[in-house]
Amino acid sequence: MKHIVFFLAGVLALVACTPAQKDFYTLKAGNIEAVITPYGGRIVSLFVPDRDGVCRDIVLGFDTLDEYYPENNQTDFGAAIGRYANRINGGHLEIDGVTYQLPQNNFGHCLHGGPDGWQYKTYKVVKATRTSLKLEMDSPDGDANFPGAVKAYVTYTLTPENTLDILYEATTDAPTVINMTNHSYFNLHGDGNRNILDCELYLNASNYTPVDDTFMTTGEIVTVEGTPFDFRTPKLIGLEIDADNEQLRNGHGYDHNWVLDTAGDISEVAAELYCPENGIDLKVYTDEPGIQVYAGNFLDGTVTGKGGVVYGHRAAICLETQKYPDSPNKPQWPSALLRPGDKYKSHTVFAFSVK
Repeated sequence: MKHIVFFLAGVLALVACTPAQKDFYTLKAGNIEAVITPYGGRIVSLFVPDRDGVCRDIVLGFDTLDEYYPENNQTDFGAAIGRYANRINGGHLEIDGVTYQLPQNNFGHCLHGGPDGWQYKTYKVVKATRTSLKLEMDSPDGDANFPGAVKAYVTYTLTPENTLDILYEATTDAPTVINMTNHSYFNLHGDGNRNILDCELYLNASNYTPVDDTFMTTGEIVTVEGTPFDFRTPKLIGLEIDADNEQLRNGHGYDHNWVLDTAGDISEVAAELYCPENGIDLKVYTDEPGIQVYAGNFLDGTVTGKGGVVYGHRAAICLETQKYPDSPNKPQWPSALLRPGDKYKSHTVFAFSVK
């Protein structure tokens, strides 16, 4: 009976969640609703009901499409990132003995495909239904100096089980690297005025990849045991985020890749985010080997988002499923190489419930 009451409350709450807007597609299934724009393949809003059936938008973003354009706000809010999520050291890429120099847009590194990454391009709508949206990106050879003409897809699907299913696919006509992810900024309070330090985080990871003071992975894989990076037992995000720790200083808090213990098994929980105050729970499932956890360390009150809310320090957390950062330059790590005739596939599921 409790489940039935929850369902009805959620449906009633979702009726007036968001108005229709040009260039925004609204998906609905179960008790959840997603608003997506083809510009950057971005999740604009994600509505879920809390334990009282109150509909809450749990991702940061903007009210209008224009606000997402880089000349207005250069953010990655909600974006489908490509070609390569996270950082490539020095923008240096070598494939089959050929060297490519990629854009250097973050401490001398190539971050999220460079300043003109796919988050700042418009995906083509391939198919749109009430519950699903399939988007296509045609990336020519030499796009941001990446080799190979790439055709990539991202498909967002809502299910009756209250999950947001994200499937990434890509093919190429020449050897290249691909590493796609979603860059939603989650705030389970549904209130961008609040930070996320009182939310609980669980990470199914015994190891992580340290970074230097330019946020570049060092090539090491080290244990989380006895460090602030141990989330194998759920704990508050804010409990140790400001601890006296070199890695926390390098990352200005949590901005690191965790090496998942799930071994690519998407049936195993990779991460879980929980808001004790309202009961909203988010579980992350993925077939990727890593997850980047970014705790909004550089949100500083200079961006005004939906409803005129100013997004302050640590107002959200990102859970980016991925290949490890700089994998193209670290052959000992899972490869991001894609060759002609092969198909890149990556699958991530965000599952919502209440406690």
